[in-house]
Amino acid sequence: MSAPRFFCDAPLSARARIALPDALAHHALRVLRLRAGESVILFNGKGGEYPAVLEVEGKAGFAQLGAFEAREAELAGRITLVQGLPSGDKMDWVVEKAVELGAAQVCPIAAQRSVLQLSGPRLDKRVAHWQRIAQSAAEQCGRNRLMTVNAPVTLADWLALPADGLRLLCHPDADTDLAGLLHATPSLASLTLLVGPEGGWSDKELAEARKAGVQAVRFGPRVLRTETAGLALIAAAGALLGW
Repeated sequence: MSAPRFFCDAPLSARARIALPDALAHHALRVLRLRAGESVILFNGKGGEYPAVLEVEGKAGFAQLGAFEAREAELAGRITLVQGLPSGDKMDWVVEKAVELGAAQVCPIAAQRSVLQLSGPRLDKRVAHWQRIAQSAAEQCGRNRLMTVNAPVTLADWLALPADGLRLLCHPDADTDLAGLLHATPSLASLTLLVGPEGGWSDKELAEARKAGVQAVRFGPRVLRTETAGLALIAAAGALLGW
């Protein structure tokens, strides 16, 4: 059985003894009921990991770090998912599975047809919640780098940001299919996939994306739910590109 993995938001160095942050120590010692002398793995999201041995002093937890191990589980290229905000807690699922599939970034979009609309403290709480989900998913799936989850913006605001690599919008009526387009760009290093909310992108948003140089592609003969489409695209694109 592999050792439990924990994200540790602290400087890590080989052979050092560190005090575990309170939340990490609580999870390891109180929730998982790990004991002194048990092996764990720590990573701080900057790449690589450290095998470590737990030490306990009263209610405080410490870790004696071993040698740095430069192990990575990242895709060969960078995939960003631009996800129109779905209703309910579907975004939780999207964030968790995007981490598992290797996405580097998720950009939630407050689309014109998004049912879920967030602002103020509620927005801040939800973004922090998504970031915790991304952290937990990285611990579980073996990634040593954290996927970024941005705060929601409108599609127009996102399109105004500097463009990077190929940007594709999933649309059932597009003339070009995903596989054909990706096979024509084998040296691609960065890919961005845009998926609308339950009601899809509005005509205005589609026009804005097209004007910004985003290409529309179709993906299969079936209509996928918004929480399925982006994840299927990530998996398919990674496989088609050999990442």
